Amino acid sequence: MKAMWKDVVVAQADESELIKIEGNWYFPPTSLKTQHLQKSDTPYTCPWKGKCQYFHVGEGADWSHDSAWSYPNPLPTSIPRVGRDFSNYVAFWKDVRVQA
Repeated sequence: MKAMWKDVVVAQADESELIKIEGNWYFPPTSLKTQHLQKSDTPYTCPWKGKCQYFHVGEGADWSHDSAWSYPNPLPTSIPRVGRDFSNYVAFWKDVRVQA
């Protein structure tokens, strides 16, 4: 599967490597094209997953703000609920298309 921002692949992995949580596909850290991600200062804490890290997605001077997120240190109780450790996996929304 691919995460596409405009015509740029920002993440790519086999579907078997992804984790689906609440309808969102989370890509493993090794699948990310990190040059297309910038950490955001936007704060958010999910009541059951924990503290979230948002990312801007883009390149050059063109960035889509807060279009990706991750849980670097998910709450320990969330991992059994998901069924796998999803630490640092990244999900996308807004301007990023996830496709097979």
